[in-house]
Amino acid sequence: MIFGAILAGGVGSRMNISDMPKQFLPLGDKPIIIHTLEKFIMCERFDEIYVGVHPNWIGHMGDLIYKHIKVNKERIHVVEGGSDRNSTIMNIIHEIEKDYGESEEHYIITHDSVRPFVSARIINENIDNVLKYRACDTVIPATDTIVTSLDGEKISEIPNRAWMYQGQTPQSFQINLLKKWYSELTEEEKCILTDACKIGVVRGGDVHLVRGEVSNLKITTVPDYKIAQAMIGGNLID
Repeated sequence: MIFGAILAGGVGSRMNISDMPKQFLPLGDKPIIIHTLEKFIMCERFDEIYVGVHPNWIGHMGDLIYKHIKVNKERIHVVEGGSDRNSTIMNIIHEIEKDYGESEEHYIITHDSVRPFVSARIINENIDNVLKYRACDTVIPATDTIVTSLDGEKISEIPNRAWMYQGQTPQSFQINLLKKWYSELTEEEKCILTDACKIGVVRGGDVHLVRGEVSNLKITTVPDYKIAQAMIGGNLID
């Protein structure tokens, strides 16, 4: 079975324009997270879709689904998110296995709730690649020179840009493989490794690449929000 997983466990907003988490801010005529969820609902290859939300916002998420989602509501499950990205994924996996048991044939396609412009191609290529390779990450080639600095004051290294990519989502995994990688982490690593694909890299696993798109924007800052509103023809909130 193939499961979609929308990660919406955060409660903070670095944009300082609202007291609600940024995934619930309006984008055009509906919240950001609804745009994202609709992209997953349109993909018929998902057996079920899980949304991991902070406990304080589960009721609100349910109300949004009732109001905005017109078809296939029965495929959507709202569950409690965790304290960070990876614990939210693990909470979703726990709920999946409560509902459908464990299986080597279970795969999860995880996606940021604040990447509402993910394309059908990206989703389908994640599904194709995770079925083939068991783990994959969505990336775009780095267009700017990447500079590393160990002290934040002077350049430590300028890597070859030809090898550099910017990570996006979805990040997709065979569920049992991701559980194995996660179980092998120390508690310290679990607190530090906030990126799911880095878990695989640290554990020495192979994570294959899926070509992303510049338009697959993550809305994190006010400039991101302005760009997203321009892309969809909406207005900023007051």
